[in-house]
Amino acid sequence: MTDLPSEYHRRLPYGERVSAEPLLGGPFFPFEGDLQVVPLADPVLPEPPRAGEAGTSCGICATPDQNAIWSDDQWVLRARSELSGLPLVAMLVSREHYRLDNLPPELTATLGVIIQRVANAIQGIDSVARTHFNRWGDGSEHFHVHFLARPLGMMQLRGAMIAAWNEILPPIPSSEHTTNTRQVATTLAKAGGTAHLS
Repeated sequence: MTDLPSEYHRRLPYGERVSAEPLLGGPFFPFEGDLQVVPLADPVLPEPPRAGEAGTSCGICATPDQNAIWSDDQWVLRARSELSGLPLVAMLVSREHYRLDNLPPELTATLGVIIQRVANAIQGIDSVARTHFNRWGDGSEHFHVHFLARPLGMMQLRGAMIAAWNEILPPIPSSEHTTNTRQVATTLAKAGGTAHLS
């Protein structure tokens, strides 16, 4: 491929399979046996717009309170709509449409506080040891942070592969999902905002 944007891009083996060896046998990697990595695809340049970018529709703005379990004037915490394999998977979104790079200073100043509040509320679920959170930012331009509840004692689920484990593990019962989301929403509302209990 010609016109690659950087030396990093020019040295990659496009169209070839790279080795999964660095991951195999790792303490957090959920697969074993023969594993084949898909061939590395050529870069797509320019990149297609994300949802909410370059005039495309923003699903978060279109349905601001969809799956909301808690909110205040700046933030909305949404539970995953499908039942998850983890005790809770949630997404914190800014009430207004911003990207990470243009969050206003007054909103940015509350981000650490709200991440800590959400993480602590999730860790209050009796089956949860830790709360992992991350931002990928490739699906939607609208600022969002994902929260994944790591179950107590399940040491294999530590680290970046927790999102894969969430898809692999059997879904929790609907009643447990409701109990967990209600507990998190109620805990958050004690320090402000509104619990959305269905």
